[in-house]
Amino acid sequence: MKQRFARYCYSTLLASATLLTVGLGTLSAKAQEMYRPLPLVSGEEIADLLSQKDIPTGDGGFSRDYKVKLEQGDNVAIDLLSEEFDPMVILIATDGSKVAENDDGPDGTTNSLLFARITDAGDYIVRVRAFGETGGGNFRLKVTRLKPI
Repeated sequence: MKQRFARYCYSTLLASATLLTVGLGTLSAKAQEMYRPLPLVSGEEIADLLSQKDIPTGDGGFSRDYKVKLEQGDNVAIDLLSEEFDPMVILIATDGSKVAENDDGPDGTTNSLLFARITDAGDYIVRVRAFGETGGGNFRLKVTRLKPI
């Protein structure tokens, strides 16, 4: 009787652990499906819209992510322009660390201009966001690999 009860407990525990593992795997897959940065090609300017449908920043604004492939030694310039909100751009490395960010460019406007040197090749994230609670709207984004003279 004790052995039967022990086998029952063991099989119940094993089944529960299997369901939990499968459930976590499904959750992980679903989380990956939800987060899909949009592809961005160096040298091409895109026009897009930042809205309430994008990722909440936690301080009242929203952000949208783009994925760009960069090579070791690249020098990049990232231009983010908007006449409808105060744009901010963040470059995020493949390991999730922040490489650089810029709120206001050198031209005296609220547009963003970021320069960075890439130390490791990989897929980087360019995050477009509204500064604070400035909302969203139309914007233009361009990543340019700068060539040495």
